[in-house]
Amino acid sequence: MTTPAVTTRPLRRVPVQGRSVARVQRMLDACAELVDEVGYEGLTTTLLAERAGVAIGSVYQFFPDKRAIVQALTLRNVEAYLARLAERIPAGELADWWDGVDAAIEEYITLHRTVPGFRTLHFGDVVDVHLIDAERDNNEVIADHLAELLVAYHSVPDRPRLRFALVIAVEAADALIKLAFRRQPDGDDAVLVEAKALVREYLHRHVGQS
Repeated sequence: MTTPAVTTRPLRRVPVQGRSVARVQRMLDACAELVDEVGYEGLTTTLLAERAGVAIGSVYQFFPDKRAIVQALTLRNVEAYLARLAERIPAGELADWWDGVDAAIEEYITLHRTVPGFRTLHFGDVVDVHLIDAERDNNEVIADHLAELLVAYHSVPDRPRLRFALVIAVEAADALIKLAFRRQPDGDDAVLVEAKALVREYLHRHVGQS
């Protein structure tokens, strides 16, 4: 299966040694904590260096600016999300392909509840709607990956209307999930239920069994 490329890594240089890899991961962890505390606008490389316990020079050794750090954190979250989808969707537990979309929504909700920084950054749209890929909106990248999985594992015909419908479904689910987490810190369950129902009804109506 060929999946769409996400983007070129924003790192100035790729860490090779174990200590360097661990240092970069500490920076990303610190970034996740700080964006929840002070937001993207309040984030600075100085704050990040202090939280990660590294010299400011170490930050600039790997990242040119705070945007690149947030981009790297976003990519880490995207990879974790897609890896979870890649485990769930082929698992044979889904009766219909739109159950795969339900699974995608559930995993997105889980990221909001469990991953530091995610409810603030989501998939980077707080910073730039093209943060993941310069040519496509962040949600379109996610929709394309979801389409690839559904086509590969659920025999869904790869048609333009499927791709279009999934972009609409991802955008709708994203907006409602954000609303749920604005209403309640752990997500308003009533809104989350409606989000899943809305997406399922939309896909039934516009794509159906095709």
